[in-house]
Amino acid sequence: LQFTEEKLGQAEKTELDAHLENLLSKAECTKLWTEKIMKQTEVLLQPNPNARIEEFVYEKLDRKAPSRMNNPELLGQYMIDAGNEFGPGTAYGNALIKCGETQKRIGAADRELIQTSAINFLTPLRNFIEGDYKTITKERKLLQNKRLDLDAAKTRLKKAKVAEARAASEQEVRITQSEFDRQAEITRLLLEGISSTHAHHLRCLNDFVEAQMTYYAQCYQYMLDLQKQLGSFPSTFLSNNNQSSTTPVQSVSTHSVLASASAPLPSVSNSVVTSGLSELKSSSGSRKARVLYDYDAANSSELSLLADEVITVYSIPGMDSDWLMGERGNQKGKVPITYLELLN
Repeated sequence: LQFTEEKLGQAEKTELDAHLENLLSKAECTKLWTEKIMKQTEVLLQPNPNARIEEFVYEKLDRKAPSRMNNPELLGQYMIDAGNEFGPGTAYGNALIKCGETQKRIGAADRELIQTSAINFLTPLRNFIEGDYKTITKERKLLQNKRLDLDAAKTRLKKAKVAEARAASEQEVRITQSEFDRQAEITRLLLEGISSTHAHHLRCLNDFVEAQMTYYAQCYQYMLDLQKQLGSFPSTFLSNNNQSSTTPVQSVSTHSVLASASAPLPSVSNSVVTSGLSELKSSSGSRKARVLYDYDAANSSELSLLADEVITVYSIPGMDSDWLMGERGNQKGKVPITYLELLN
């Protein structure tokens, strides 16, 4: 009745003090954003919604979810199987096996990231939502009920006409007031704990960043190692001067490793340097070269290239080992050697 009359504006309402109101809004805000961050982190770590639901169900049943290959591991397995099928002795089969092994390593790093993040970041956030905040909500409801009791007692005191009724109502107001004050104090103490929750979640956030750093560093290292392995194929497959039936393999393998990067990657391009290019680097002469792929100049010191055009190339002292000077008519600029095939 008291609650209904308040809503209709027919009864007075005891307001909470400003400090308590501020603490309540801070707790609500913390709960809202903690939930959003937690849910989106789960999506980041496991983008497959079906897998997330399955993991959630197993967690609620207190059972371990069945172990399945993740996406990088699955791709890795396909690559290894394909490489073995095509023949580990062939350039493509060899490359597939190497790539497959790296994808599997990335898959393992992925698992490690998910596990570490779940323990160090997601679990503490979930514990707050399902633990501390539930307690706050329960005590807050209790405070609301104590306030309604107090305001109902105040209303009865106002309406009391005879002395005995007034005395009884005054006693009721004193009791309900002290119960309300006690509950407000309990709620305040709980809410002030939100600051230490923030401090705890900050430490958890640092742990999450640490886990991501480890993961990305591992992935980078794995790819770097793979790139070096792909660059160390027999020179027959990578020789720019080779005009035999293996030439297409050369252009594909080099290009795919470069992955259309705007500049060649040193660890690959160094291995692609053929004897012809090495001689050119050490001499002061010039040679004609055919362009293998389109290249967009990154700045004015470089020369843009079109696949299949023929340009003149030469080296200048102190130049980076991955580049040569290129000339086309009156245009000149640096060109990446991995995009060139020297002509005799």
